[in-house]
Amino acid sequence: MNIFLIVAGTLSAIAAILHLGCIYFGAPWYRFFGAGEQMAQLAAQGNIQPTLITLAIFIVLATWSLYAFSAAGLILKLPLVRLVLILITTIYLVRGIAGFVLISSPMGRSPEFWGWSSVICLSLGVIHLIGVKQQWHSL
Repeated sequence: MNIFLIVAGTLSAIAAILHLGCIYFGAPWYRFFGAGEQMAQLAAQGNIQPTLITLAIFIVLATWSLYAFSAAGLILKLPLVRLVLILITTIYLVRGIAGFVLISSPMGRSPEFWGWSSVICLSLGVIHLIGVKQQWHSL
C-alpha cells in the first residue's frame, strides 16, 4: 500500500464530497468556497446550471479518488491506471500553477479563492507525483 496515493485519494474524495455539499446547501456554500457570486446567485434562484457544473466536478474528483485508491492497492486495479494517474497529477499541478497567474484577473472569483485553491491543487499534485513515482513499477 502506498500512503501518498491513499492520502491523495482521500483528499480528492473530500473535495468531491464538499462539492456535493455545495449542491445540497446552495448559495452560502458556493460563496464560502469561492465559486463566484454568479454561481451563488444562480443556485439561490434554483437554476440547474450550478448543480450540473458542480455534479460534473464531483464525478471527476470521485473518479480521481478511485484511481488513486486503485494504484495504492486498496481497490481493484482500474484500466489505464498509469496513464490516468499521470493525467490527474499533471492536471492538479497545472491547475495549481495557473491559479497563481489568474490571481491578477480573477474572472469572477476572489484572489483568495485562486490563492487557496492553487495551494490545494499544487499540494495534491505533489502528493500524487510522489505516490506515482513510488508505485510506478506496479502500475
